[in-house]
Parts: sequence; C-alpha cells; structure tokens
Amino acid sequence: MKEILYLEIPTPDTAVVCSWLQTDFQPGIGEKIITPDGFRLRVTAETTTAGLAISENLPRELSIFVWSVQRTTYLKVFRWAEQPFPQERQILHRLIVDIRSRFPHNYPEPPAIDLSQQSIFAALAPYYPLTVKYFQKMPNGEYDLKRAYWWEQRWREGVRNPQQPRQVVFSNSRGAVEQGSRGDSSLSPTYDIIYIGGALGAIHAAVMAKLGYKVLLVERMPFGRMNREWNISRDELQSLVNLGLVTNSELETVVAREYKDGFNKFFDANNPAKLRSPILHTPTVLNIALDSDKWLQMCGQKVRATGGEIWEQTEFLRADIDKSQVVITVKHLPSQEEKQVSGRLLIDAMGTASPIAWQLNGGRAFDSVCPTVGAVIEKGFEPQVWDSQYGDVLYSHGDISRGRQLIWELFPGIGEELTIYLFHYHEVHPQNPGSLLEMYEDFFTILPEYRRCDVDKLVWKKPTFGYIPGHFSVGSSDRTVAFDRLIAIGDAASLQSPLVFTGFGSLVRNLERLTKLLDTALKHNLLSFRHLNKIRAYQSNVSVTWLFSKGMMVPTGKFLPPQRINSMLNTFFGLLADEPPEVADNFIKDRCDWLTFNRLAIKAARKNPALLLWIWQLAGPRDLVRWLGNYFNFSRHALVSALLSGWFPRFLNQIGASLEPRYPSLWLQLLAINYAITTGKPRSPNQLVKVNQEDTVQKSEARILN
Repeated sequence: MKEILYLEIPTPDTAVVCSWLQTDFQPGIGEKIITPDGFRLRVTAETTTAGLAISENLPRELSIFVWSVQRTTYLKVFRWAEQPFPQERQILHRLIVDIRSRFPHNYPEPPAIDLSQQSIFAALAPYYPLTVKYFQKMPNGEYDLKRAYWWEQRWREGVRNPQQPRQVVFSNSRGAVEQGSRGDSSLSPTYDIIYIGGALGAIHAAVMAKLGYKVLLVERMPFGRMNREWNISRDELQSLVNLGLVTNSELETVVAREYKDGFNKFFDANNPAKLRSPILHTPTVLNIALDSDKWLQMCGQKVRATGGEIWEQTEFLRADIDKSQVVITVKHLPSQEEKQVSGRLLIDAMGTASPIAWQLNGGRAFDSVCPTVGAVIEKGFEPQVWDSQYGDVLYSHGDISRGRQLIWELFPGIGEELTIYLFHYHEVHPQNPGSLLEMYEDFFTILPEYRRCDVDKLVWKKPTFGYIPGHFSVGSSDRTVAFDRLIAIGDAASLQSPLVFTGFGSLVRNLERLTKLLDTALKHNLLSFRHLNKIRAYQSNVSVTWLFSKGMMVPTGKFLPPQRINSMLNTFFGLLADEPPEVADNFIKDRCDWLTFNRLAIKAARKNPALLLWIWQLAGPRDLVRWLGNYFNFSRHALVSALLSGWFPRFLNQIGASLEPRYPSLWLQLLAINYAITTGKPRSPNQLVKVNQEDTVQKSEARILN
C-alpha cells in the first residue's frame, strides 16, 4: 500500500465532503465502491482486458477517504498495488481540481450587530455557538466577548483601510499632521509622561515613576484586567529588580508558578522519517507564570505612590502636539464626558489596535500578526491529563488547518489552573485579516483533541485573546515609532520575536534600554522626532529571523501540502534539540549571534535541501530580497559590534560625566549605539549556571522575608 495523495480541504463539514465524493465526483474510469468514509475505486473487467499489467497478488484499486481533525477535513488516496492504477495521474488531477473548485478557501467575517436591540450572546450565537456557550460560563463573559468582537472589528478596519488610517495625532509645529490642531499651547504640562494603554504601559509607567517623573496612565478597560497572561523566564525578570522597580521578595508574590521544563513538539506523522524530530526541552523558556492581575495592581500602586494617576475606563480620542507639550483628549466611557490633559511626552502602549501606530506608519503598521485565543481554566482536567510541573511552549497536534498552522501553548498557574493558548502565524491581508471569533470556535471544538477533557466540566476563569503584531524590519529606522513628544512601546511598536515572545517579553528584555534612553531624553528635553525615533528596541539578530515567521504562514488563497509547515518546524527544532541547551535558550530569547545563526542555517539546509525551495515558495522574491537586506545589516552589525563591544562601553563610562551636560544630543546618540551593540548578546553555559544559582538564593531569601 502506498500513499499517493494528501490534501487539506478547508471546511469543517466532513460529511458534505464525503457525500460529494461518493455521489458527485466522477473519476472517469473504474468502479466506485462506497465506504463509510469515501469510496474504493476498483479496476473493471474492461480495463483489465485492455492489456494493463497489474499484479494478481494485490487488490486492483485505490482507497479514497476523508476524516476530520481541528475542525478541518483531510483526504488521502492510497494505492494497493505496486504499479500505478490505470490513468492514475489523470484521476488525481481531476480530484484535486474538482475539490478546489467545490471547496475553496473561505474566510468568514463576524456579522454586523446592533447591541441596542440584543445581547452579544444572542447576536453571535447563530454564528459561533460554542464560543457563546462557554463565554456565558465565564465571569464577565459578556463584557469580554464584546471586547473580543470590538478588537476584531477594529483590527479588520485597520487592515482594510491602510491608506486612510484615522487621524488622531495633530501638530502645530510640523506639516506632516498639522491639520485640525486644537491643543491649548498656553497650558503648562500637568504630567511629565502620559501613557495610553494600561497593560505594558503600566510596567513602564511604574519604572519611570520610580525615577521621579509624574505620570498619568489612561486605560480603556477597568485597570488591572488582562486579555492575556504573561510568562517569562527568571533571568529576564531580573531586569525589573535591576531597575529598582521591585524587590526580589515583591517579585515572588506575583509568581504564580515556576515549572521544571517546557516542551516543544510539532506533529510529524505525515513527515518523512528524516524530518521527524524529538521533543525540544527548554526548561528556562517561559517557565515563570506571573499572576498578571496581581502584577498590574502592584505596578498601579507604585504609580500612585509617587503621585501618579490612573484613569480607567477612559478612551483616547486624539493628541494635539506643539513645541512645548502634548494635549490629549479622552472620554470617560461610563459618563461619556470628554476632557483634556497635557504632558511633556505621550507614550503609546495601546497594542495592535493603536490608531496612533496605524497613522504614523501610513498603513504599514504591521507585516504579520498572530491571532491568539485561549483561556485560563481553574480546574476540570483529570489528574492524569497534565503534570503542572511542565509546560507546552510550542506544540501542534495536526497539519495545516483551513489555511493556518495552528499551534498550542500551555502554562500551569496557581493550584490547578492552566492557561492555554491557540494561535497561528498569519500574513496580514485585506481579504483575510485573521479572525479571533473563528479561532475561538476552533478552540472550544478541538481542545479535547489537544488535551483529553470534557469541555463542559471545565471551570473557566477568564478568556485570553489578542492580535500580536510583527514587523519585518529591514533596518533600524524603517519603522516609525515616534513623533514629536510621542513614542510607541510594546505591541504598538511591533516588537516581536520570531517564535514565542510578544510585546511583554520584548519590553522586559529591553526595559533598561528604553528606560535609560527615555530618562536621558526627558532630562535634556530631547523630545523631538529625530531624538525619540532613536529610542527603540530594534535588534538586528531579531530582524533577520522574521523569515522564520514567514515560513509558518500560509499565504491567503494558497494551498500547501498539509504537512509542509510542520516539516519546516521539525527540521529546525530537530537541530536545536541536538545542540547544547544554551543554544536553544539563546535563540528563543533573541540572543542568537551571527556565527550561531549561520551555522544552524547551513545545518538546516544540509538536513533538508528542500527547505530553501519551500521558503522561496512561501516568501516570494520580494520578501527574499528584503531579507537579504536584513542579512546584510545583521552581518554589518555583527562586525561593528565585534569592533566596538570590547572598548566602547568603558569609553562611555569615562566620558559620560563631562559629555552629557555639554552635548546631550550626542550623548543620547552614543547611548543608543551602545545599547544596540550590547543588547541581545548570547549567554554562555557558565552564565546560565550562575543565573540559576542566583535564582535559588533569591527565592530562599524571599521565603525568609515573607
């Protein structure tokens, strides 16, 4: 028996596909024998007498059948005999053409609804029945489902109207966005920094408040509520302690769980033997689960303790900028009251839905996105289903599903809690922006396929969802993250790592960099575009790996072999599994150097020569040319870093005291260069051992203090 065809059919209605195969599809030769899941195609007596040589020892037939997994239909064709079936190639070609014609790609959209006439549950139940069913079982489920619907609508609007983004930033001092300004330049700034967005914004606001700046945090939702949970590693959290934001003992109070090991495994049942990989163990990647609500409340307390304020349930409307200040107009949602407030600097931390990010980048705010859904589950899994000492960092249980390679993450929390995410890497496309609600219907349907459970017995704590953006940077300045008196951080700045880290991980790893540079800019009033646009968390070693993300995206409207993306993932993760642990740790944490990157790329090409062709097919010539620009910058940066890193940081320490007061603009530029050449350096095995030893001491001290 030999498999001769494997197709993904982008529909969850497997019964309709099976019926079509059995009744409508005409192979043009042979006899169809109906089976429960398809049909067998047998050689008839007429074909045999035509003189075709077929072994008498094997059935003279093809087996064609379908099955369902991941709310998707798959089809395989097997040939029993060694020799090809009569007109086999023509039959397979006709089957593929007819299936693609009858079951094309379909990208459903959420319906337009009027919540003044009905609840969100009633409005969406006909379209997303399981999503409505299980959101009704969640605390604040109605509010959260409204927010998921709102976020998807806002995202779709931005993707489909990239040339005409809504204008929210106005200026008196520059012609780029000067029309319609209404800020009152006679006002003196009330705050040093105004943050829009209370998730990542709260962390950075707390750090800057500790430095003595008066901050205002504006949050559209009730403050302290998150649509996502946060996981990170112990060594990365150390930056929060180093900056003085928290003590070790305070940090331990917001650590919900620290697990022993994290698994990375991709479905390989349909991969050839050489492309099947073992589990990649990453015990120091995302192994710390934070209590995000508790963490945000702690950050909020630190903001208020220094005289800062938090305006929750308040929506940003516009920003008016002049030479001396930025004036923002906001609306308090419960009362619908509008008011204005002024500050020296505005920081956009609104994430992917940020209208500021869309405006500043003229429609090219993001190149890719990860639509992500999931939930925090209090309990309900049987004890043998999962050991809470372990996490799933990246896992797939099937092949391409309706034009997406679905990937799971699972992180243990407090007690029996599990946080589970389902996401896919996605190319931003107007016809197919990516749907949170479709993903949620998938999530509730296929969760038992991923981890054995009765979904009706699970106790839901809250949903987790969002659009996680990615930007394929060609250079350090090809994306605008700033304007006069305005700068973006986190997801609004499209900070993205190629695999598992989002805006939170990027922000924490670059927190010292962003804080020191912003502190310098504020102290010396270097708040123009040309200064603020230098303050970014760009890393050349991250920008060069966007091609890895691109290789996990199915282009809109295109059909790939269903196993293709899993084959690529298994190729690379198989290499990491064969490397020392620090190599995988450094790569996933954005600390991959030039030599390691090239060595792994060459090994991957040798292991799977087809990889280069696959990337060409997925990326296309335009993106490959862009990537070559990335690689050139990466190589140039590696050379510059090698030449400077040995002496440049010491040189800055020696001249800083005299240079900064006299030439602050030059000092800011030199500091930015210093961080650019030192950020993202790989850790050695000895450094990792030292970090683990320090972690043990810190946790012991925290227990004693508590």
